[in-house]
Amino acid sequence: MDTLLAGSFRAAIYCRLSKDDDLDGTSASIENQRDMLEKFCQKQGWEVTAVYQDDGFTGLNMERPDLKRMLKAIERKQINLVITKDLSRLGRNYLQTGQLIEDFFPRNGVRYIAMNDGIDTMRDNNDIAPFKNILNEMYSKDISKKVHSSYVLKAQKGQFTGCIAPFGYKKDPEDKNHLLIDGETAPVVRLIFGYALDGHGPNYIRRRLEEEKHPCPTWWNRKRGHRNIRTKWEKKDPENGRYVWDFSVIKEILMNPVYTGAIASQKTEYRFKIGTIRDKKPEDWIVVEGTHEPLVDKKDFAIVQEKLKSRQRPGKSGEINLFAGLIKCGECGKALTIRTTHEKFPKRIFSCKTYNAYGKQHCTQHRVEFDTLYSLVLNKIRECAAAALTDSEAVAGRLTDTCQAETERPAGSDGAHPCQRRRTD
Repeated sequence: MDTLLAGSFRAAIYCRLSKDDDLDGTSASIENQRDMLEKFCQKQGWEVTAVYQDDGFTGLNMERPDLKRMLKAIERKQINLVITKDLSRLGRNYLQTGQLIEDFFPRNGVRYIAMNDGIDTMRDNNDIAPFKNILNEMYSKDISKKVHSSYVLKAQKGQFTGCIAPFGYKKDPEDKNHLLIDGETAPVVRLIFGYALDGHGPNYIRRRLEEEKHPCPTWWNRKRGHRNIRTKWEKKDPENGRYVWDFSVIKEILMNPVYTGAIASQKTEYRFKIGTIRDKKPEDWIVVEGTHEPLVDKKDFAIVQEKLKSRQRPGKSGEINLFAGLIKCGECGKALTIRTTHEKFPKRIFSCKTYNAYGKQHCTQHRVEFDTLYSLVLNKIRECAAAALTDSEAVAGRLTDTCQAETERPAGSDGAHPCQRRRTD
């Protein structure tokens, strides 16, 4: 590397910005980062081969789309110089960022420069880099604590903190933490509870709503610009699915105390660098009554809860489904449900919930046998256990990246923000 001339460098500029970094002011914007680094490369006489940028991604998440593209380009020997505004742009997870600087970049013959931090791996002045990595992660942890504390405080005050108002409500234009009744969708919520009080279950209610042509929450959210992710079927026909209601959406509406005028918050347990790890029990939620106008009487709501409990049935064999709620269709995002085939030798299979309910016009079967899935998962667990015995830190890092990628995505995608993880669309 030392023998390389200035003109022989093929530089990649990498820029990153997350919501946390908005605190840094306009100098942290993607455009300013790129302009600053391009001028620096031009001054040094380096060819800028590519510019990679991840907007809306936390530095703790190493599963960023453009970061991954850049690392693949490095492996293909298309890049031998990476430059960022500072070390925190590359990442705030000190283990993974350190692995890039100390192992991946040198092994692939790549020089790394963090311009504002004075870090240059071609020179012997990088002893401070590991400490900066740790400080960057400590900064993110501190921000995470402050954000969580602010959400808890708002929850205790009974303020709504979701990104999208629950179906049947809208955010107060004068106070985004207060809910107002939505005149267009509230009648549908009252209709749903009316059917439930008459003893009908979610599946019956779903069929009636479709027959009566009531648009579903997803359609309303798209119409109002709250949601822009579409399945391949909806891309072909924007109106596809307008009246398609999901069983789980109706059940969530029927179980949500928000319709009694209460705000229930802090329903999940969150851990730094991992994200949501489990749902809390209802008795551990923070519930504040009388925060907004109710759509349903509390007595009626309680009756509906009892009716829902009475409708729950165990499987025919009494056996617990190990994968319940864990496997989703990669095409439409709905759950894969289990059933037994009517064959000479019956098998338990998982298939797409959308396909089962609405047919091939909305999705495909995506069939997988229970025994096959069980074997694959078991083998993977054994591999992870064996790897953990060899190098526990590396395995922990990979698991952290995977969890972080699932729970922190860019704006516009499902699950990007803590307030988007429990949605009813």
